[in-house]
Amino acid sequence: MSNVTRLRHVLALPADMVAATNVLDDALIKAIDEAKAAGLPHGLLAAILQAHAYAETHRMVAR
Repeated sequence: MSNVTRLRHVLALPADMVAATNVLDDALIKAIDEAKAAGLPHGLLAAILQAHAYAETHRMVAR
């Protein structure tokens, strides 16, 4: 997906935010790898991630 730009690489962010996003990325990658290794179907994994993203977005805009 070469047409996708990750904003965190384009925008200047404070070091603590960069560190936090790196920790988040690492945790997500580890959790996804563990779920795949456990045999979780990829479609179910994608649905779970989407549901969490939707729920967090809803919490942010509902404040």
